[in-house]
Amino acid sequence: MTDTPQLDRRQFVNVVLAFLGTLMGAIVGLPAIGYLISPATRVQKKEGWITLGPLENYPVGTPTLFSFNRTTVNGWEKTVNSYGAYVVRFSPDQLKVFSNLCTHLSCRVSWKEDLKEYVCPCHDGHFDSEGKVTAGPPPKPLQEYETKIEDGNLFIHYVDG
Repeated sequence: MTDTPQLDRRQFVNVVLAFLGTLMGAIVGLPAIGYLISPATRVQKKEGWITLGPLENYPVGTPTLFSFNRTTVNGWEKTVNSYGAYVVRFSPDQLKVFSNLCTHLSCRVSWKEDLKEYVCPCHDGHFDSEGKVTAGPPPKPLQEYETKIEDGNLFIHYVDG
C-alpha cells in the first residue's frame, strides 16, 4: 500500500488561512509600497519657458534684473530656488537675457551703471553689457538664455543643470 499524505482538518485550515493571509497582505501591501516609493521614481522637468512679462517693462539701454523661482521635488523633499536674469534691450527689436550668476563661483553679479559693467562682488569679476569677461577670474562669459516674444511678452528658455 502506498502512503499518501493526508491532511487532517486542523492542517487544512492552517494552510488555507496562511494562503488567505498572504493574499490579503499582498493586496494591501503592494499598493502601499508603490505609494511610498513613487515620489522617488518621478521624473523631474528640468527645463521650461518662463515668462518675464511684457516687453515694455524693459527699457532700451538699461539692464533690468528679473527674479524668478523654480520648484523642484526630489522624492519627498520640495525645494524652491530663486534665480535672476538681466534683460538687456540694445534696441527696440534686439535684446539678450543673461543669468545673474558669475561663471567663476556662481556669486550674483550686479549691474553698475557708473562702470557700465556687471560686477561680481566675490572675486571682483567684471563683465561688459554683452556678458563678456573684461576683468577678474571668471573663465567664461555670463550664461545667455534663449528668448522668444509672444503677444508682446518676453520668455526665456530655462534649462536646469
